[in-house]
Amino acid sequence: MLSDHQRALVSATVPALRAHGEEITRVFYRNMLAAHPELFDYFNPANQRDGGQAASLAASVLAYASHIANPAPLMSMIERIASKHVSLDIKPAHYPIVGHYLLGAIKDVLRDAATSEIIEAWSAAYAQLADIMVGREAAMAAESAAQPQGWRGFKPFRVTRKVRESDVTASFYLQPVDGTPLPPFLPGQYVSLRVRVPGFDHYQVRQYSLSSAPNGREYRISVKREATPADMPDAPPGLVSNWLHDTVQEGDFLDVHMPLGDFVLQPGTHPVVLLSGGSGITAVLSMLEYLTGEGGGHREVVFLHAARHRGHHAFSSHVRALAQRRPGVRVAVLYGEVGPADEPGIHHDLVGRLTADIIRAHLPAGPADFYYCGPIGFMAGVEAALDTLRVPQSRRFSEAFAPDPSFAVPTFPVPMPVAAE
Repeated sequence: MLSDHQRALVSATVPALRAHGEEITRVFYRNMLAAHPELFDYFNPANQRDGGQAASLAASVLAYASHIANPAPLMSMIERIASKHVSLDIKPAHYPIVGHYLLGAIKDVLRDAATSEIIEAWSAAYAQLADIMVGREAAMAAESAAQPQGWRGFKPFRVTRKVRESDVTASFYLQPVDGTPLPPFLPGQYVSLRVRVPGFDHYQVRQYSLSSAPNGREYRISVKREATPADMPDAPPGLVSNWLHDTVQEGDFLDVHMPLGDFVLQPGTHPVVLLSGGSGITAVLSMLEYLTGEGGGHREVVFLHAARHRGHHAFSSHVRALAQRRPGVRVAVLYGEVGPADEPGIHHDLVGRLTADIIRAHLPAGPADFYYCGPIGFMAGVEAALDTLRVPQSRRFSEAFAPDPSFAVPTFPVPMPVAAE
């Protein structure tokens, strides 16, 4: 039980965590993975190299400490983190390992400032959080598996089709090897793939949004080939995304987890605004397909997508065809770079970045729900635009395709591998 005195001690560490949080998390990952290399099965190495995972965990630790006296504002994040952990097949036995090395890193970095009393307080705080997470993850896994045709862990699927969607994106259509119907999923959810890339000792687990509406027969994921980062020229390109593009073919097998995720289309009749950047189109495309299908009702829909250029623009004709299915659906596409053969109204509609003015010009009548997905920079821009437009937080729903390094993000101090490939 976490006492009031221990809560006060954890709160008192906030300034130190703000100053040294990323150093603490770098030490944590280094020491834990050195002692437990089997945990590489759960971590995207790209997020370790670029520091994204350390920054995300530092933000989580700081947020938890800042709200330790009243964690209610953080409770909504339990579902998101639990979904990620269940999709990765995280086990209860992992929590004591994480706690041991997290506390050890705090001691190593803060040194004399991390008194035995402070470490005991953090130990109690972590134990309380771990109990909450383990309980919720067990319930979520059971609920998922209890669905008709549901399953636990990873199940073999066959790649029935592989379709090139752009210069950098390919879709993989997946059907279960045992031939059973698929359980329903909610538009916006994702699946995890577990693969063993030749030449690597550990499994690689990546999460990919389901890019089509549910149909009970197959899943579709659409994977962007991740190149070497421009700011890290010595880093290798995305391991799993390139392996999927270059090696996996129709007829091959992939291990797939049940769909999970809380970035989902909310029920209702009010208008919907779908905003995506780059590969973020995959999650909102599932929503668009559903909304323009038979079960989507008659809600007004605005779909705004930003692509670097035509070569990176996936699902161009498909999205415009969906918009023609029924009245009340509008589409606008922005290109950062326009080529001489690009035709307005066919390939793109606007040039530049998605801004508050552009969103305002396309707003539907009446209050709308906003769903947005994409890389961190895009997400920050959309957040700023929605602030300008005074969109309430209750009408914002989002998912970033990378670990979030913002110290303002209210997440928990549990390392959460996130697929950015």
